[in-house]
Amino acid sequence: MNRRHFLTCAGLGTLSAFAQNSWLGVNAAPSANPRRLIVIFLRGAVDGLNVVVPYSEPSYYQYRPKIAIAQPGSPDGALDLDGRFGLHPAMAPLLPLWKQDSLAFVHASGLTKEIRSHFDAQYYMETGVPGSSKRQDGWMNRLLVEANNKSPLQAISLSANVPQILTGKMPVSSIRSTRQAANRQTLDRQDVAAAFDKLYSGTDALGRNYRGGRAARIQLLQDLEAEMNMANNGAPLPKGFAAETRSLARLMVRDPRIQIAFLQLGGWDTHINQGNSKGQLARNLGELSQGLATLQQELGAVYGNTQIVVMSEFGRTAKENGNGGTDHGHGNVMWLLGGATKGGKIYGQWPGLAPEQLYQGRDLQVTTDFREPIAKIITNHLGLNAASADKILPKFSAGVNWSPIG
Repeated sequence: MNRRHFLTCAGLGTLSAFAQNSWLGVNAAPSANPRRLIVIFLRGAVDGLNVVVPYSEPSYYQYRPKIAIAQPGSPDGALDLDGRFGLHPAMAPLLPLWKQDSLAFVHASGLTKEIRSHFDAQYYMETGVPGSSKRQDGWMNRLLVEANNKSPLQAISLSANVPQILTGKMPVSSIRSTRQAANRQTLDRQDVAAAFDKLYSGTDALGRNYRGGRAARIQLLQDLEAEMNMANNGAPLPKGFAAETRSLARLMVRDPRIQIAFLQLGGWDTHINQGNSKGQLARNLGELSQGLATLQQELGAVYGNTQIVVMSEFGRTAKENGNGGTDHGHGNVMWLLGGATKGGKIYGQWPGLAPEQLYQGRDLQVTTDFREPIAKIITNHLGLNAASADKILPKFSAGVNWSPIG
């Protein structure tokens, strides 16, 4: 195993020197409540038509005799949002945020070019440069470059390795999960750590990045262990996404240097037995929604300065298949939560679900490029200028005149 591979596997981030200036001012201490961004990627392509249900479309029920969500007012029916769309009933924990105008959706959004491969679609969404297979860095890492903050704790990923979306020049702290992160890794053994500290004691970029990542992990371990001990007297946190978001929120509240976070969830590729208001998708949406509600509650006052984005690589077919599921589609729905969100609205241009309105006769069309809401977050929420936005999302020109982000 070479040195670079070891550092990546150990969760110490990407390999480059730290930036010399701070987004918050050169050598300035971070403010008590800076702007935050949390991105949650649903890997597997969630069925957006059963997340935000177009219950006013007769075709929706014709296409989905078994898996459609019933209209509002029916048993296990959708939770009405605006008289045209409803929320999957398993997502009831998020309805208060909709009513408080801090939850919005961008329907019929996604990659404008048809891509039905999970791997390719995820790659393009994470690099932020659709169609380019040579891009190595992710748009969230380019965001770090433009923000120019030298703290390795500025971005963390709750994943075993640094994901594509955070790969790049800037260092990123990666931890497996709230349960696993507190388990000591090989590098946490004193004798091993001493050996590697000596190996990477030089002043080169690799050595500086190693030491920054190592310090970040030590800090994160201390924070996680302190939180578990206080909440459960040393017992491990319960399983489930809510436990992940609870720990993440408490870390972000405790340490304002953590400004950007990434989480990912699998299990959304519902080709078989998807279910309607009950079943596989409903269970997943219930856990996700409870986790998001917990995140909002635990962030407390920090939620007001936080933007949360939930995205997935593409949607699913308008028609259910013969196995009680749905296949790879096109248009989907993005979720936006946070104090900067102009919520209580469904944004985007709805293309309709009549047979002649479907993309290739089978899918919801994409009328909003997924980069549009991200561009609004970069400028309106994080306060970066248009030149920085162009570097973060190259080859993209924001053109939609609405903004879901204040």
